[in-house]
Amino acid sequence: MFTRYPDNKLFLLCFALLSWFACSEPVYSPKPRMYPYVAYPDYQMQAIPDRTCPYRFKYPSYAVVEEDSTFFEKKLEHSCWLNVQFPMFHGTLHCSYYLITAENNLEKCIKDSYKLAREHQKKANYIDEHVIRKPNNVYGMLFNIEGPVASPFQFYLTDSSQYFFRGALYFNSTPKPDSLQPVVEFIKKDVLEMINSFEWKTSTKK
Repeated sequence: MFTRYPDNKLFLLCFALLSWFACSEPVYSPKPRMYPYVAYPDYQMQAIPDRTCPYRFKYPSYAVVEEDSTFFEKKLEHSCWLNVQFPMFHGTLHCSYYLITAENNLEKCIKDSYKLAREHQKKANYIDEHVIRKPNNVYGMLFNIEGPVASPFQFYLTDSSQYFFRGALYFNSTPKPDSLQPVVEFIKKDVLEMINSFEWKTSTKK
C-alpha cells in the first residue's frame, strides 16, 4: 500500500531535495592537457649535398636544405650559410658559418652566440645550457629555451681554432608553447641528430 502525501508536503519534499542538490559543492575532474593533432612524417636521416664547406652533417628527409645568400640584406662572402627548412611545420633552422680570424676571433663568436640566445630571456621560462664535446674535435654549447619565445633551440659548434658554426631554430608563427610544444620537441630531436652527426671535413688544429 502506498502512502499519499498531501500536495503541500510533496511540494516541500521536492523543494528540500532541489535545495540540497543546488547547495552541494560541484565536483570537478581535471582534464588532461590536449594538443592539436599533428601528422608526423616517416623519414630517415640523410647527408647534406656535397659542397665546398668544411663541415658535413645529416638532416631529416622531410626537411629541405637551402643556401642562404644574404644576411640582413647583405650579400655573403661564401655559400656555407644554410637554411634547413621544415615546410610542413613552418619552421627553419638558420645556420651561419664563420672562419675564425684575428678580428672575428673565437671569444667574439662565442659571446655573440650567448648574446643572441639570451635575447629571448625576457620571455623565456628558463634557458638550459648543455656543453657539447664530441671525439671528432667538435665542441660547442646548446641552448634549450623554454617558454613563449621566437627561437626555442640554438647551438654553436667549433673546432676552437679555425671554424665556427651556429644554428637557431625559428617558427613562422606567433609563439604559442601549448600548441607548438609537440612540434618543437619533434624537431629538437632531429636537430640533436644533426649535431651528433656533425663533423669537420678537414683535419683541424688542436
